[in-house]
Amino acid sequence: MTEKTLAGAAAGDDPAEGLRAVRALRDLADRLETLQVERARGLGWSWQDVADALGVSKQAVHKKHGRRI
Repeated sequence: MTEKTLAGAAAGDDPAEGLRAVRALRDLADRLETLQVERARGLGWSWQDVADALGVSKQAVHKKHGRRI
């Protein structure tokens, strides 16, 4: 499914399909966040810069992504 199709399914009338779509969107968002955090850190962004862009604390972003990078 494409992101547009997933968004439509997530908002649709079938709860089973909607919940599967929500899970798929959540997984996609997590993968994209990891990709962009890795890019930002590779470009020299501080953990605080990344945290500010995500709207979370520096500690939260470092805890979630610090081991991977």
